[in-house]
Amino acid sequence: MLYGLMKYLILGPWLRMIFRPQVEGRENVPDSGPAIIASNHLSFSDSIFMPLMVKRKVTFVAKAEYFTGKGLKGWLVKMFFVGTGTIPVDRTGGRAAQAALDTQLKVLRAGNLAGIYPEGTRSPDGRLYRGKTGVARLALDSGAPVIPVVMLNADEIQPPGKLLPKIKRVKIRFGRPLDFSRYAGMSGDRFVERAITDEIMYELMELSGREYVDIYAQKIKNQQVKAAAGKPVAGSPTDSLAA
Repeated sequence: MLYGLMKYLILGPWLRMIFRPQVEGRENVPDSGPAIIASNHLSFSDSIFMPLMVKRKVTFVAKAEYFTGKGLKGWLVKMFFVGTGTIPVDRTGGRAAQAALDTQLKVLRAGNLAGIYPEGTRSPDGRLYRGKTGVARLALDSGAPVIPVVMLNADEIQPPGKLLPKIKRVKIRFGRPLDFSRYAGMSGDRFVERAITDEIMYELMELSGREYVDIYAQKIKNQQVKAAAGKPVAGSPTDSLAA
């Protein structure tokens, strides 16, 4: 109920009027049946603007930290994600992350839309990074098509760390559905899962026109944290000297 109120009565009309979304390829999202919406991830606002442009409800996963914040801000963020049906995921990996994927699989088997950010975290610099194979496992286990979508300028509207977005036209582009039925029955094969994930990331690169980097975004973020703290970063000149 809260999802409907926010999308159609509270947030939706205001966001449409202020940010005047420009959307390409929306017809690629099916009117019924399961589908995986796979998006690049540039900004916190991605989870607001993109679902707003889809007629049907899109269920996303989000890092568990969004559900455990302190104070008024933390409570408001938690209520937003709970109200929109977002699934918390522990990004430390392993069985915790698998539990979130299992929940997404239930969403798909119920004939609904599941949203996922294959990179696993926001891009630290606007480039597109190596995808994690969870999106491939969802596609193989559900048989659902994957709809690639790119946020073209969300990082300009609300850069990471900025609370208030800039008033600027939102641009979103949906690609054609990707069918991976040729790999039916091959879930668990890590080479197949990597091939599917790389194909999805290639489509996101083509749609966005952004540079692709074959490294996990989280690794870059970890290096940035170490550099800011003055610690040696693997592969850096200071790291070689320390060795």
